[in-house]
Amino acid sequence: MAEHHHHLFHHHKDEEKPVDAVAYSETTYGSDGMGGYSESTTVAAVAVDYEKEEKQHKTREHLGELGAIAAGAFALHEKHKAKKDPENAHKHKIEEEIAAAVAVGSGGYAFHEHHEKKEAKEEGKHHHF
Repeated sequence: MAEHHHHLFHHHKDEEKPVDAVAYSETTYGSDGMGGYSESTTVAAVAVDYEKEEKQHKTREHLGELGAIAAGAFALHEKHKAKKDPENAHKHKIEEEIAAAVAVGSGGYAFHEHHEKKEAKEEGKHHHF
């Protein structure tokens, strides 16, 4: 009797995914009183869904872009506050610089994810059968 899984939102086709072999190596110390080392290697087959990986990197790239925009806007806001509130200008300038650094970091993260997305896309092209 065939099993049927019903999913509310995600409908997956019954297609084979590319399989990559991954090797795990483990070294253990013997507890048998002899005191020797032993090594074992396990090879596991891992199915990789390159489309899903590409989509995840795209989502993370957009989150990085959003973070860069938000932090940049906050930096500009703090710069404006520093001009309008001379009594607390030093505090606003520090917050502006921190926000600017966060914007740069977030932009770097978006750039990194963009390249990860491209890499996943290329891997997906090379593993289609």
